[in-house]
Amino acid sequence: MRLHFTKMQGLGNDFVVLDQLSHPCFISHKQISEMSDRQTGIGFDQLIYIEAPVRPDADFHYRVFNADGREIEHCGNGARCFYRYVRDKRLTWKKTIKVSTEAGGLIEMTQAGQGMVSVTMEEPQFASAQIPITEQGDNSSLYSLTVNDECFDVGLVSVGNPHCVLLVPDVKVAAVKRIGQLIRHHSYFPQQVNVGFMEVVSPTRAKLRVYERGVGETLACGTGACAAFAIGRSQGWLDERIRIELPGGTLQLIWKGEQHQMIMTGPAETVFEGHIDL
Repeated sequence: MRLHFTKMQGLGNDFVVLDQLSHPCFISHKQISEMSDRQTGIGFDQLIYIEAPVRPDADFHYRVFNADGREIEHCGNGARCFYRYVRDKRLTWKKTIKVSTEAGGLIEMTQAGQGMVSVTMEEPQFASAQIPITEQGDNSSLYSLTVNDECFDVGLVSVGNPHCVLLVPDVKVAAVKRIGQLIRHHSYFPQQVNVGFMEVVSPTRAKLRVYERGVGETLACGTGACAAFAIGRSQGWLDERIRIELPGGTLQLIWKGEQHQMIMTGPAETVFEGHIDL
């Protein structure tokens, strides 16, 4: 099978995007994993499908697969690339579109000027059943995790997918890989978890590194930034408008608090197009 693809990136978080509307095809988890290999395949963090809407209030449907071939619920940087793709390919003329996700939610995407895209994310969820985690919490967002005799105070939240956030004094020296691997597989998380390491610089600025399940550390994670912001806001560390600096660049975030959706703004770019034989 000869497959046409588009390689895209948002702050260094890179994707392969497939148009399943015009050229539908089936790709196995093994094939996705092989395509993601940076030495023998195309190389990417996630694979994105553009699909027909599955609900009447959506313009498209959005599916995302991690580099290991597993399907996930959501990807913030991928959402911005999704928008750029359907606009550049003239799959829509709308400047604002609504897209359904595998988690059952509906996200809104729109132009933000100067090559930027804004995504209206789902409201953060702190309830243990919605993250989800196996332990019943008091929905305060803060928990204590013990892994290999190490104890970590963490914030837990869902922003369409599960996240665990640790507050650290300096992200440059944080043990992202070691601790990320330990927490990702903790028994608290039946679907595994993405692990963020956040340094609060000021009420309007934070730094972040994220260890993503099924991928490892990435240059940027849009939902990870939203999760860190949600935890920071819930604890009073951050204001309602901030910037989060990731290794690949900066995202602008706005969240007024409970019962409000979060808005994430950042870049999305096409890198190249090509074909691969599967």
